[in-house]
Amino acid sequence: MTAQELTGWNHVYSGKVRDLYVPAGTTLADAAELLVVASDRVSAFDFVLSPGIPRKGTLLTTLSNWWFEQLDVPNHLVAGGAARIPAEVAGRAMLVKPLEMFPIECVVRGYLTGSGWAEYQQSQSVTGIPLPAGLRNGDRLPEPIFTPAWKAPQGEHDENITFERMVEIVGAEDAAALRDLSLAVYAAAAALAEAHSLVLADTKFEFGRDTATGEITLADEVLTSDSSRYWDLAAWQAGATPEERMASFDKQIVRDWLATNWDKQGTPPELPAVIVAQTAERYAELIERLTK
Repeated sequence: MTAQELTGWNHVYSGKVRDLYVPAGTTLADAAELLVVASDRVSAFDFVLSPGIPRKGTLLTTLSNWWFEQLDVPNHLVAGGAARIPAEVAGRAMLVKPLEMFPIECVVRGYLTGSGWAEYQQSQSVTGIPLPAGLRNGDRLPEPIFTPAWKAPQGEHDENITFERMVEIVGAEDAAALRDLSLAVYAAAAALAEAHSLVLADTKFEFGRDTATGEITLADEVLTSDSSRYWDLAAWQAGATPEERMASFDKQIVRDWLATNWDKQGTPPELPAVIVAQTAERYAELIERLTK
């Protein structure tokens, strides 16, 4: 992964999808602002895949910025920062405040699918939360559940944890605040998605503490096709099979193709052009449906 050189900014870190910069002459320890650039890279099963998804960085940034505007919760965007983003990365970058990040992925599930479905089949629970018997893949849960994950160091796998383990990591007060805030944001977002004929099946949030105010602040991407599962509401209501019920507007297309064509050993195969094109189309369609 080679990050783009930007005048006036120093590249300090690259994740699977995003590149992080600080103003020239500063470091991560003392920078007053950070530049987060979303690339076209796509990841699945903890691997960065090839090729990327055309315009993915722009689509994800557009959707994050739209959701930040809809949500009544503090976020990490710098006021007026969009006007100061370098032209080379305009449309796919955010100017943000540095935060003390919590090492937790705050996952909220309104529907049973993904790793939650896999765990439910084994234990009739998800991260220690018991669920009713007889649920199917894609079923709506009686109420949304908070199922945190511990953010592992780079190169290691994130780990689903119980709320009790989260308390041990961040403390009881912050754990409760993060849980309650996550559930509230999910509820607001799910209602808005439903108004646009979409199901927000699940999502993950990341939060940090504002070093100046101490306020818990929503950070990173939010409610994007990478961090969330979106389904077509009409298909979910009418569909009989999981495939019909869970028509996806996210990178599930990529996950499904990999699951069929790769045994998760060694380097993942290159994505076929048709899978790349379908994923890009679904990402774009999601934004159109949400924002029209």
